[in-house]
Amino acid sequence: MKFFFIPIKLKNKFDGIKGKKYLFIDEVQEIKAWEKAVNSFLTEELADIIITGSNARLFSSQLATLLSGRFIEIPVYLLCFKEFLEFRKVDPHSSATETEFYNYLKYGGLPGIHHFDVLDDSVNQYLESIFNTVLLKDIVSRNNIRDIQQLESIIRFVFDNCGSIVSSKRIADFLKNQKTSTTVDTVQNYLRYLQNAFIVYKVSRYDVKGLRHLEYLEKIYMSDIGLRHGFIVYKEKDISGLLENIVFLELLHRGYKIHIGKLNDKEIDFIALKDDNKIYFQVSYLLADKNVADREFGPLREIKDNYRKIVLSLDKYYPANTEGIEWMNLIEFLVT
Repeated sequence: MKFFFIPIKLKNKFDGIKGKKYLFIDEVQEIKAWEKAVNSFLTEELADIIITGSNARLFSSQLATLLSGRFIEIPVYLLCFKEFLEFRKVDPHSSATETEFYNYLKYGGLPGIHHFDVLDDSVNQYLESIFNTVLLKDIVSRNNIRDIQQLESIIRFVFDNCGSIVSSKRIADFLKNQKTSTTVDTVQNYLRYLQNAFIVYKVSRYDVKGLRHLEYLEKIYMSDIGLRHGFIVYKEKDISGLLENIVFLELLHRGYKIHIGKLNDKEIDFIALKDDNKIYFQVSYLLADKNVADREFGPLREIKDNYRKIVLSLDKYYPANTEGIEWMNLIEFLVT
């Protein structure tokens, strides 16, 4: 559905109003020629204007062109774990925090789930309906997709490989093995549609030793793990990737730019950048034995700069500092 601005009527709404004036426009991408009206209002200094949209394509370089640079972009994310606890009215430092973390792990950060008395099957039904709405409205309809089954297969592959390095070719090869013919270009287009609808984020890799960005083999994370479980069931075996996803979203909340690190043949889960600050993160479920600990701490030992290096896991106890590398309980990190 398309809506139309009638600027004269809107201007009349502000007649007689004294003091600061604000104009809120929700889902602005649904309004035909919205940028002309907004630019007109800006020129006349009619009000401070706040626009929202649910399509990443709008909030990109196009937005700077449409509004001639006269805007400040504020990204809005779903609930982080600390906010989740606020909705649940749980003290972050209480004994209930760990139980709530596993609820967060299954149900994600959509505020709407907190309208339910308990987090149960009704929440799963809600998440499934939200996902289907986004799938049909923001992806299928907007991009005129005819082969919905192929799109769903790509989404299922991406969701099943949360936290793993993927490529469009790998996805295309997987679909061909499933007797679904597709091309790398088609996969890339579908992944872009998912990004534009804020379903997933693609994270580029950075060569720590060569100090350069790599243009292949990215990782894909979900904007909300609850939406994942509205499409495919929650599986405990996926917990390592889900923990990575939660840390990724937490770093976004905290304003970091994020890359995946590559150091020779080893991987660093996240390089978080903000202003002149840099932090290296490794995320693990449990540091169960020496081999796991070496896998997580080893790459960080090889980085010779003086920036913080942190290993996060769900272990209750572990040495807080090992050769200059910090360890933190992952839940404590989220509520700090």
